[in-house]
Amino acid sequence: MSGAEGKLELERIVFIGRTFEEYLRMFNLKESDLVGQRILDCPAGACSFTAIANQLGGDITAADIAYFHSTDELADKGVQDIEHAMFELEKVQDNFVWDYFKSIEDLTQARSKALNDNIKDQRQNPERYVPVVLPDLPFNDEAFDLTLSAHFLFMYSDRLDYDFHLRTVNELMRVTKGELRIFPLVDLSCKRYAHLDRFIDELVRQGFAVEEMEVPYEFQKGANQMLRIRRMKP
Repeated sequence: MSGAEGKLELERIVFIGRTFEEYLRMFNLKESDLVGQRILDCPAGACSFTAIANQLGGDITAADIAYFHSTDELADKGVQDIEHAMFELEKVQDNFVWDYFKSIEDLTQARSKALNDNIKDQRQNPERYVPVVLPDLPFNDEAFDLTLSAHFLFMYSDRLDYDFHLRTVNELMRVTKGELRIFPLVDLSCKRYAHLDRFIDELVRQGFAVEEMEVPYEFQKGANQMLRIRRMKP
């Protein structure tokens, strides 16, 4: 699918992101794990991981369908989306664990910081932000040592079907030399992805090593595990 064909209308894109510190917890990473590593964040949205990790010695690329739009458009959209998300979250606070974040005000500050870091880095280093339309990626085979994919695949299992999940993960693994980490493993209703066991079995059948790992982060209830997918050594 070309960019022209795949570009979503901006109103249909939710441009909200997590902070660098959240990424470390979500994916069970240390800052030292990033140094000298080629890392893909896909879809990266308004997250600040690319901006901060590159400053710390990583070689990070962010990919997202949102990047077909201008940085100015995304900056405005991000502010609107944070405001809307916080309004809606007020109604479902019981679906979240208020430990890492102490209040909605605390969460709003974190989401705003991620957005600001992201937009600043997009303006300074636009080549790091690549527009893509999953399940197709414009990168070479094994271009990255590590790929991270947050708050997308299994979370939206009500609108992304099993085949899309499988094709996307195979494509992410095509461009990954080392391993792919996916977080979280639950849907928007805080339930474990219904087809996860079948999904894991299929990946193992294809020759990948797959494991569910608990991580030191839980905001959405039950969302404290990631999927780690690696190539089996010959």
